[in-house]
Amino acid sequence: MTQLDNRPRRILVTGGSGFIGTNAIEALRRHGHTVINIDVAPPKDPTHASCWRQVDILDLPALRQELLSFQPEIVLHLAARASLDGRGGLAAFAANIDGVANMIQAIIAVGSVEHSFFTSTRLVNDLGYAPKHDRDYQASTMYGLSKARGEELVRDASHALGTWTILRPTGIWGPWFGVPYRDFFKTIERGLYLHPGRRTVRKAYGYVENTVYEIETLMAQPAADVHGQTYLLTDYPAVSVREWAELIREKLGARRIRSVPIPALRAAGAIGDVVERIGGHALLTSFRVNNMATDMVYDTSPLEAMVGRLPFSLEEGVDRTIAWLKAGAG
Repeated sequence: MTQLDNRPRRILVTGGSGFIGTNAIEALRRHGHTVINIDVAPPKDPTHASCWRQVDILDLPALRQELLSFQPEIVLHLAARASLDGRGGLAAFAANIDGVANMIQAIIAVGSVEHSFFTSTRLVNDLGYAPKHDRDYQASTMYGLSKARGEELVRDASHALGTWTILRPTGIWGPWFGVPYRDFFKTIERGLYLHPGRRTVRKAYGYVENTVYEIETLMAQPAADVHGQTYLLTDYPAVSVREWAELIREKLGARRIRSVPIPALRAAGAIGDVVERIGGHALLTSFRVNNMATDMVYDTSPLEAMVGRLPFSLEEGVDRTIAWLKAGAG
């Protein structure tokens, strides 16, 4: 394996107050990097307050000034609007398109950035769709479509941007998470989780500390090895949703999990769609039911070749997540 570059770096993270960002900031600082977090929202973790800069990525002059002041060597762009609410069309997802365009301009202007990581999503393609190549998109949500547009902006700017890599997280869960996976844990804890049918559904999900480890390992790779590449961020191999749910149930001491015919879940999802359209919050929607019942398995060999063995097992991730929930940190 090529020698990794693990020396301390100046790393700018956008969206560092979010779920993955909070975990990334913690790990990067612990490993000796100098880090700042650009986000409109304050940090979830109050111990990160000293590295937070309140900047909107849609404000290009402020964004450019922050990069010029900090002179980052690496940029990890996580900031985004992550929502499955498609109301307002693409205009409602300006952070995912105009925000990426502004980030590209600021990186080019500052001149110090050696490597940029732009975070997208596996939802640039529909559930269960296996893309033929990195620019093969089949998004079924406005969020996914906006992220595909953001990816294309990065690729179109390749000649001026220097070294860049696109990251596509799959279903990431763990400490500091929110919907939908926090709801998943809570629903199991309350004995309300209903498993779709009796078939085995396998998913490419990722425990967040493994996800951050993958990002850090990719950051340490020689630029030539990861430039222009697109990586799914996920644990490997894919997990059985039923086995994962049973593990969570066992650790929480919750009631047994019931299986429900998929048509019944689809009916409940349709009701949930109505609830969400009128501004409520539903545990089940048609999108979530379809997600629950659809395999989501990808070729992770490119990521595995770069990252190798992940530091946390599924059981360890569940234990650490439950400990965090019980501590009330979030």
